[in-house]
Amino acid sequence: MSVTEGSAGTAPAEQSLSHMALGFVPARILYTAAELGIPEALGDGPRTHPDLARQTGTDPAALRRLLRALAGLGLVTQLDEERFSLTALGRGLAGAERDDVMLSTAPELWRAWGELTEVVRSGRPALDPVSGLTAHETMLADPQTAAKLRTGMAQVGAVFAPGVVAAYDFSRFSLLADLGGDDGTLTAAVLTAVPALRAVIHEREENLERTSAALAAAGVADRCELTAGSGTPLPPGSDACLLNNLVRDLGDERAGELLRGCRAGLPPTGRLLLVETLMPPVLTPEASAAYGLTDLNNLVFAGGRERTEEEYAQLLAGAGFKLTGTFPVPVPDGMPDYHVIEATPTT
Repeated sequence: MSVTEGSAGTAPAEQSLSHMALGFVPARILYTAAELGIPEALGDGPRTHPDLARQTGTDPAALRRLLRALAGLGLVTQLDEERFSLTALGRGLAGAERDDVMLSTAPELWRAWGELTEVVRSGRPALDPVSGLTAHETMLADPQTAAKLRTGMAQVGAVFAPGVVAAYDFSRFSLLADLGGDDGTLTAAVLTAVPALRAVIHEREENLERTSAALAAAGVADRCELTAGSGTPLPPGSDACLLNNLVRDLGDERAGELLRGCRAGLPPTGRLLLVETLMPPVLTPEASAAYGLTDLNNLVFAGGRERTEEEYAQLLAGAGFKLTGTFPVPVPDGMPDYHVIEATPTT
């Protein structure tokens, strides 16, 4: 089976389908190169493949074949029969993008996507046959992988946190409950913008050290209490509940349970605030690339889903809330369109 373009007589549509069918090949090549540390090994300059094989503990002939494939992807350049050098694109795999690539092509996701047919038949996420966990739960159970996931989310949060503060007026509240606040980046930004506000972050115990450090660095630790756990109930006196990038990881049943817990802890005048992407009701080809693939990955990976504004309204109504507003979050180009979704308790 050829991974290259079809023969001269192959129709363009067939070539496109062939490339899509073999899309898993580049992904696995990237993962293997990162796992073996090839970009780092080439970081100081050109190396021969036998030299690289000794350093990486690989078979020289097989490694040369991998390096040639990496050259085809633009990550390395073959200088002569034995020597290879790193390209600018390849240097990204040795730097900040390495963890993103490793997470996006992790074995847990690889196995989960192999169950896509059954996922579509059942409407349920792929489960590990031994542990019964989703890929998301499996990755969170591994401390190193979980740390990489948290770091990635913190990086995203640092980018859009100023936009959330600009999009929504938090000054009306006295006590903000942030459930699943991760490293506290968003709540720290809110507290910085609203000096009279206090907050409580309810987060997994293993994350609290990072959360505490982030709050201290922002100079707002004295106005934010940290509690260990997940989910609800809300701290007494909370007049706003913040769920940041959390509901999208949950199916309707689990999301409804979480939202009902929030409803039980909020006063009639309180506000529920979700920071999420809003999927358009009808996806253009461009929007399909941004939302359709992410939505399907959420189902396979964790059992979650992207939702339209109407779908959020229905979900919130079932939990005792009325959707009262959506506030677009200004974000840099290339990022998803986030919104602050505001909901009020219904009587």
